[in-house]
Amino acid sequence: MVKYGVIIGSLRKNSYSKGIAEAIVAGLPKGSETSYLNIADLPLYNQDFDADSPKSYVDFRQQVADQDAFIFVTPEYNRSIPAALKNALDVASRPWGQSVWAGKPALVASQSISGISAVLANHVLRQSLVFLDMPTMAQPELYIGHSDQLSDETGRVTNKGTQTFLADAAKKFDEFAKKNI
Repeated sequence: MVKYGVIIGSLRKNSYSKGIAEAIVAGLPKGSETSYLNIADLPLYNQDFDADSPKSYVDFRQQVADQDAFIFVTPEYNRSIPAALKNALDVASRPWGQSVWAGKPALVASQSISGISAVLANHVLRQSLVFLDMPTMAQPELYIGHSDQLSDETGRVTNKGTQTFLADAAKKFDEFAKKNI
């Protein structure tokens, strides 16, 4: 069984990104192991830490190493990804030559309360994942617009069509991950 790591770019309590992630996870095969990795408490990456990393870096790198594949769900901040998400990518890709991301299949989903669906954040994230040597599922593209209209006040996806779409994407990602591990 594939071990899936889930990383949510939004740190907000009732985040729509978290709701999207949960709807994707719900579509994975029964018995799939999923771990939501916390990125909120990672200090900003600093190369000075390469020689003597904080415990939070060491723990996070080990959590990433322990996963087989990753589901990333992100909002868009200023036409890019949130700083916390970029920081997490940087922390687990260092020290140079010791990235724990390499070779792990990835699914990228983006969401926005606007109609633009965080498409730019989706592609900014994909660009980093290419460099990190993570095979990334290309289809279906998961751009979720008007997420506030598809979810309740806790961020949970309530729109049946969106739930079905995300569950179907999860099934395809499971197949993709198994082929690429």
